[in-house]
Amino acid sequence: MKKLLLITAITIFGFANVNAQNDIKLGAKVGLNFANIYGDNTGNIDPITSIINFGIVGEISLSEKFSFQPELMYSVQGYSVSDDVVALNYFNIPLMGKYYLSKKLSVEAGPQIGFLLSAKDDGRSVTDNFKTLDFGVNVGVGYELNNGLNFGVRYNLGLSNINDVSGSSNKIRNGVAQISVGYFFF
Repeated sequence: MKKLLLITAITIFGFANVNAQNDIKLGAKVGLNFANIYGDNTGNIDPITSIINFGIVGEISLSEKFSFQPELMYSVQGYSVSDDVVALNYFNIPLMGKYYLSKKLSVEAGPQIGFLLSAKDDGRSVTDNFKTLDFGVNVGVGYELNNGLNFGVRYNLGLSNINDVSGSSNKIRNGVAQISVGYFFF
C-alpha cells in the first residue's frame, strides 16, 4: 500500500510540475455522504448519512474547458441493518477529469481508489470482513464562485467486491452520493 501511495503522489506532483505553465489551484473541501452497499443479499440493507468526507483538492488547468482534479479524501461510508450501523472509513484518491460547460459550471468523471482504514459495527471492529482496496468510478457536477468557494454533487459507483467474509460468496459494492463545499486557497 505504501508503494501505491508513493506512486500516486509522484504521478500527481509530477503531472503538476509538467503542467506548471498552466493554472494550478489548491484547496480543501468537506461534505456530506449518503452511503450504502449494493449486490448479493442486500435487500434489507439501509443507507446511512455521514457528515464526514473531507480532504485536499488540486486542480490543474489543461485548457480553457478541461482540467485534471486529483484529490486526497477521508470518507465515512457504510450501511445499516436493523438500526445496526456499519461504518467503513476510507482514504480515497479520486482522479477527476473536469469539463467546463461555462466559466463556473463543470461536469466531472474519473476513477477512484479507496484504502479501507477501519470498519466498525456499532463500535466493534469488523475490518477483517472487508477487503482493504476499493475501486470505483465517480461522476458529478461542480460550480465555482469567483472568490474560490465551490460546490459539488458526486456519485461514486463501487466496481470492486468489498466482501471478505470467510466462506461467503456474496459480492457487495459501495455506492456513495456526496454533496460538498470547498474553497481554493490559490
